[in-house]
Amino acid sequence: MSSLLEVDFAQPDGFRPLSLDLRIPDSAGAPLIVFLHGGGWLRGSRKVFTPGISDSRSFDRIVGAGFAIASCEYRLSGEARFPAQLDDVDAALAWLHDHTARYGVDASRIVLWGVSAGATLAALTGLRRDDVRGVVDWFGPADLFSMAEHDMGDLPEETREARWIGGPAAQHPEIARRASPTCQVHADAPPFHIAHGTADEHVPFEQSERLADALRDVRADVEFRAVAGAKHFWQDLEDTDPLFDSAIAFATRVTPPHSHHGEP
Repeated sequence: MSSLLEVDFAQPDGFRPLSLDLRIPDSAGAPLIVFLHGGGWLRGSRKVFTPGISDSRSFDRIVGAGFAIASCEYRLSGEARFPAQLDDVDAALAWLHDHTARYGVDASRIVLWGVSAGATLAALTGLRRDDVRGVVDWFGPADLFSMAEHDMGDLPEETREARWIGGPAAQHPEIARRASPTCQVHADAPPFHIAHGTADEHVPFEQSERLADALRDVRADVEFRAVAGAKHFWQDLEDTDPLFDSAIAFATRVTPPHSHHGEP
């Protein structure tokens, strides 16, 4: 049996409180997965891992593998623009570092796991912090400039990305670079596990290809899994268990127990 804790981890001035759900396995000293939901930065809920996939096949599967998992809210683009969402992830990580030891969770062994828009936040956060052991990026937008060329029928200023950064990437190039994981890759990047469906109509498969290539170019540790025929949020995929198992195996690999006290 695992336990579930709901807490407010931040209260940004002028905004709603931000909450997280912390699921804790029975085993003490569990490594921690910090989960960030999808929804184009426009919508979404920390209560849903991936639309259409049950808790038992997502959250519970991860806890069953021996991980604690904190599913964290962040402000949506109708509330605040980039980089407010990164501030929110930082606030969640600060709370987790300060408070989870009392629940038997080892917050020195953190993996960020995001889907879609949440994967972009996970990647950006992992690339700018030194306390992240790894990043699981499921079909996240990685290059806002090439995303702007992906025609979903929206006006340029009304795309999910434009609403997030305050306008089309071409009109806000510096902000778009800061919000694009491909532009933030560096030689000290944490290990990445990237998975993307080849039939994704919302975030082109090429987005993850670009990120994987950028990481390989700096000799980072990257696993890239192309999922043949899968759509966004793994729609039309009969069995997502292997995808979870692969990501969990990666998270296990990058969060080995400390060999002795005092090791970072």
